[in-house]
Amino acid sequence: MAGVSLKCGDCGALLRSVEEAQEHAELTSHSNFAESTEAVLNLVCSTCGKPCRSKTESDLHTKRTGHTEFADKTSEAAKPISLEVPKAASEVGEAGASSSQSEEMIVPEVDKKLLEELEAMGFPTARATRALHFSGNGSLEAAINWVVEHENDSDIDQMPMVPANTKVEAPKPSLTPEQLKAKQQELREKARKKKEEEEKRTEREREKERIRVGRELLEAKRIEEDNERKRIMALRKAEKEEEKRAREKIRQKLEEDKAERRRRLGLPPEDPSTAKPPPPVVEEKKTMLPIKPVTKVERMRECLRSLKQNHKEDDAKVKKAFQTLLTYLGNVVKSPDEEKFRKIRLSNQSFQERVGAVKGGIEFLELCGFEKIEGGEFLFLPRDKVDFPVLRSAGSELDSAIKNPFFGVL
Repeated sequence: MAGVSLKCGDCGALLRSVEEAQEHAELTSHSNFAESTEAVLNLVCSTCGKPCRSKTESDLHTKRTGHTEFADKTSEAAKPISLEVPKAASEVGEAGASSSQSEEMIVPEVDKKLLEELEAMGFPTARATRALHFSGNGSLEAAINWVVEHENDSDIDQMPMVPANTKVEAPKPSLTPEQLKAKQQELREKARKKKEEEEKRTEREREKERIRVGRELLEAKRIEEDNERKRIMALRKAEKEEEKRAREKIRQKLEEDKAERRRRLGLPPEDPSTAKPPPPVVEEKKTMLPIKPVTKVERMRECLRSLKQNHKEDDAKVKKAFQTLLTYLGNVVKSPDEEKFRKIRLSNQSFQERVGAVKGGIEFLELCGFEKIEGGEFLFLPRDKVDFPVLRSAGSELDSAIKNPFFGVL
């Protein structure tokens, strides 16, 4: 397919002719042009007849005027582009008959005073002309706003072209130098206020986000503290119940020893009527506090109680086993990523003397998550199965068993 436009390889702008390419090169110093099969858009407003070269220009025209209907005449204007150098004026006169048949494109007329004011402010002629044309050629403020909004457009410094028969509205009176300075100051003040409002809005949003995150952290901390307090209360209650049962057991044992001594001395049994009435049974109040994990903690406590009862004749051995188990669990909690603390060789002499030879020691480690591997040669706690709440509960039970003199009496 023959090329219907010239495309600038530096900025991607599409140009209809060699003349436009030359103007673009003079304004931008770009020199890399190539033929393209992509035609320059020719969207003509159905209401006012204003042509638009791109979708961006049509959107801007809609925003400025409210006109939304455009006729797409791109296919009518798309013709193979000629790469010949433009002919001289005399040659153009000879070809006037043929060129008059095609739509002639000219630079639109704009308010010269406004153009001079924009040029005095430092804007290039092409940019100032484009800004006046696409802003409606109405006021200096509208032209400056258009330049600010489109300063990143690739064709910002290209001279606008319109059909020769396009009607141009009469320009409005330009501003005096004093009015121009006042308008410039007003525009700068508006831009400053707009920037300050945007910064304040952004800061308010950030402050709201900080407050929200802070509240979430405080709520999470409160819930964690409540759970820890409930767990400690439950452990203390269990210890008190254990101590109460141990004292009752000791009292019964004392009564039995007293009756045995009376029997050996040949004394009659103590009159039950004179015996002190048993203390009233206090009904336990059911608690609705959640205990985590209730079932496993009870099993651990029962395992330790059974261990002590099985070796009640050797308190030192039991205490050493409890302390060794507490050391194993403490090492895992402090350094869960260290495999040496999570793997125990069952045949190790020190382990066998302290824990392995005590009935119930290995069972307690299994309740904490340890598993037998490699044919039962090792006890191993996988990293993904390290449950810190369970390990801490096990540590609390061991500490209580070591410090409570009545633990395991029943």
